[in-house]
Amino acid sequence: MDFELILINISGSDRPGVTSALTEILAKYDARILDIGQADIHHYLSLGILIRTSGEVSGDIMKDLLFKAYELNVNVRFTPISVAEYEEWVGRQGKNRWIITTLGRRLSSRHIALVTAEIAEQGLNIDGIQRLTGRMPLNDDDEPKSKSCVEFSVRGNPRDVSAMQKRFMQISAENGFDISLQQDNMFRRCRRLVCFDMDSTLIETEVIDELAMRAGVGDQVKAITERAMRGEIDFCESFRERVALLKGLDESVMREIAENLPITEGVGRMMEVLKRSGFKTAILSGGFTYFGNYLKQKFGIDYVYANELEIVDGKLTGRYLGDIVDGKRKAELLRIIAQVENIDIEQTIAVGDGANDLPMLATAGLGIAFHAKPKVKQTAKQSISTIGLDGVLYFIGFKDSLIQPQ
Repeated sequence: MDFELILINISGSDRPGVTSALTEILAKYDARILDIGQADIHHYLSLGILIRTSGEVSGDIMKDLLFKAYELNVNVRFTPISVAEYEEWVGRQGKNRWIITTLGRRLSSRHIALVTAEIAEQGLNIDGIQRLTGRMPLNDDDEPKSKSCVEFSVRGNPRDVSAMQKRFMQISAENGFDISLQQDNMFRRCRRLVCFDMDSTLIETEVIDELAMRAGVGDQVKAITERAMRGEIDFCESFRERVALLKGLDESVMREIAENLPITEGVGRMMEVLKRSGFKTAILSGGFTYFGNYLKQKFGIDYVYANELEIVDGKLTGRYLGDIVDGKRKAELLRIIAQVENIDIEQTIAVGDGANDLPMLATAGLGIAFHAKPKVKQTAKQSISTIGLDGVLYFIGFKDSLIQPQ
């Protein structure tokens, strides 16, 4: 063998020109770079370069790099790599890649330890770790609504993907942070459509409960709503019962409610980023079109499908128009919108909180249970329970440093 494989590791205080100065030396000796990677944590550089070079000049390369490293005040280490080791590394490149996203108000060392222990238990190797969120406050009281997100890129074939998913959901529930497991494929990197439930997802209330309170039947309707969201009764049956109780309510009440809807934390920021990034967005709701259209105008949402209340002489009749948008219909609508927009179903995202969102969550390429009811969270593969709706952006892979403030 007339060539050598050398792994060069450089570490130390970072500043402009370090990588340039070192690679100039490699270029001088016509060294071939087989792999390169660099990370910078608080201005501390960690750079790795794997080179193939002639055995006749390898000594000169290392000598020149040592002198240059001394001038730059960085450390350099050389490790010879055998052909067998290189071939084994190349063989690993064909293995599956996974993205594991950890998310919460705060992420502690215990959170990271729990996640990385499961990664090791499944026989996976961590290729990269990056923080997606911005600066963390030193005092927890300074920013009570702060967010922390760390993303792991791992490689390999898990021993049991289903068991790994269940374990992550268990860890998440027991330790107060969220964990997402996604295969790192072409679809994960090019999502194009996001469909949202409305009530208790985009807004922090159930509109039908708000209407019921104005109609004086709040307790009755709320009890039915809770049973439906828990999956204890059929959604369509519960919908008919609740709408009937609204008979006689004045139409003007809907405008007053719409103008005072409690918008979920992070919705404005998320919608602005999705719109700027070219995503299509939709509301698929078992609620009412009046309020969906209000949100459509407010946030520039592309599609709204919900239920239409019948109004005669300015009063609700206690009836509705058209077919009920239930769980099955939501899943159908997601597929229809994807077809209209020429989007593969694997490129879609669905977000919801109730039992009637489960078909939609299961249909989408990425289904996210948001601050969901227990039954929904147990069934969904991904969930966000600790921060606002802009947590969806981190599951897609957005970094705060690339997102302009709202």
